[in-house]
Amino acid sequence: MADRSLPQETIDSASQRGAVGKLKRYLTPQPRWWIGLGVIGLLLAVAAPIVQNQLVAQETQSAEADEAKVLSVETLTVDAVSSYEVSRSYTGEIAALRSSDLGFNRGGELVRVLVEEGDRVSSGQALAQLDIQNLQTQRQQLEAQRAEAQARLLELERGARQEDIAAARAEVRDFENQLRLQEQQRSRRQFLYEQGAIAREQLDEFAFGAEALEARLDRAKSNLDELLNGTRPEQVAAQRAVVQQLEASIADLDIDISKSTLKAPFDGIVSAQQVDEGVVVSAGQSILRLVEEAPEARIGMPQAAASRLQAGDAVTVLGTERHSAIVKSVLPEVNPDTRTQLVVFQLEQDAVGRVNPGQTVRVELTETIAASGLWLPTQALTQDIRGLWSAYVLVPIAEETDEEDIYEVQPTAVEILHQESVSEAAQNEPRVLVQGTLQEGDRIVANGIHRLVPGQQVRPID
Repeated sequence: MADRSLPQETIDSASQRGAVGKLKRYLTPQPRWWIGLGVIGLLLAVAAPIVQNQLVAQETQSAEADEAKVLSVETLTVDAVSSYEVSRSYTGEIAALRSSDLGFNRGGELVRVLVEEGDRVSSGQALAQLDIQNLQTQRQQLEAQRAEAQARLLELERGARQEDIAAARAEVRDFENQLRLQEQQRSRRQFLYEQGAIAREQLDEFAFGAEALEARLDRAKSNLDELLNGTRPEQVAAQRAVVQQLEASIADLDIDISKSTLKAPFDGIVSAQQVDEGVVVSAGQSILRLVEEAPEARIGMPQAAASRLQAGDAVTVLGTERHSAIVKSVLPEVNPDTRTQLVVFQLEQDAVGRVNPGQTVRVELTETIAASGLWLPTQALTQDIRGLWSAYVLVPIAEETDEEDIYEVQPTAVEILHQESVSEAAQNEPRVLVQGTLQEGDRIVANGIHRLVPGQQVRPID
C-alpha cells in the first residue's frame, strides 16, 4: 500500500495556519462573549471576600471548639464533720406581768379623770377622783365631838378644882344649919302640940321637913367626899375610850376620803377608760384598765427544747428590735393542744417602752446534732433522680496530656441532711450538709456546674 502520510513540514505549516486562524477569530470582536466574561469577573470579585471570611470564621470556630473542651472551674476540697448546729426559732408574745381593772371602794360621783388612754403612769399616781364634799362635812362633825370628849377627859384626869370643893363644903354647912333650925322648930311645935295649941298635921309637916333636910345634907356630903377623893379611874378610862372611838371614826373617814382618789397600784400604761366624768359609779365598778410595763416574753416550745433551758440562761428575743433577756422560768404544764411548754423570758429593763403587751416576738436557740457529713455550697449541687442530688468530682485523666492540671468531672450522688437557713448563713454563702459516696478530701466543682456534663475536661481554680 502506498504511504499516504504527509510530510512533516506540511503538517507543521498547517498547524501554524490553524493557530493563526484561531487567534484571528479570538481577536475579532465578539459582543456576547465579552459580556459573559465581564459578568464572571464581577462575580469572582464579590464572592472572593465572602469565601475568605467564611474560611476565617470556620478556622476561629474550630479553634474555640478546641479551647472549649477544657473549662476553668472553681473548686474546693471537702472536709468531713461529726456534728452540726441548728438554729431553731420559736414564736410567742409579749405579756404584761400584771393587768388590772381599777375601780373605787365606794360609790359616788366621778368628778375628775386625770389621765388618758395610752398614758404611762407610775405607782401611786392619782388617776381619778370622786366627789368628797359629804365626807368632809362628816369629818368636821367628828372633829368637834372629839374636841369635846378630849376636854371632858382632861377635866377628869385633873380632878375637882378648889373652887368646886369650897362650894361643896359651903353647901354642906348650909344644909347643916337648916337642919338645926328645923330641929329647934320641931321641938317648939312638939310643945305646942302637947299643949293643944296646934294640930297634929302641923307637927308632922315639921317632922317631914327635917327628914328632907337630912337627905339633902347627906347628898351634899357625898358630893364633897367625891370631890375630895378625886375622879375614879373607871370614869377616866371610859372617857378615854370615847375619845379613841371618835378618833377611829375620823381615821375611817380619812380612808374613805383617800380612797376617793383612784391611784395606780404599779407602773404601767392606761390601756382603756371605761367611764367619763359626771357618772355616779358603784363600788368596784371598773373605771380604768392598767397594764404593767415591766415586760416578759411567753413562748411555747417543744418539751425537748424547753428541757435544755435553765433559769438565768441568757438569750436574745427578736421583735421589731433585738432585746437581751434571761430565762425566768419554765412552766411545768404541757399544753394538751400544742404539746408545748411555756417558757417565760424576762426582758432587759431597756425594753420598757419599746415593746407592748401582745406584740409578737421570737427566740432563736442553737442545738448541736450529732451526724457525720460534708458541708457543700448550694451552688455545687445539681438535682439528680429519686430525690437525690449530685456534685461534680474532679478525676485525673487516665491518658497522657500535655498539661498536668487538666481533669475530667464525674457526678457523685449525695443526700441532703440539713440546709442552713438565711440567719445561719449570715453573710456567707448558704451551705448544705450531705452524705453519700463523696469522701473527705475529694475535690469538687464549687459553682458553674450548669456548664458541665459528665466527662467534661476542666482546669481547676482553687
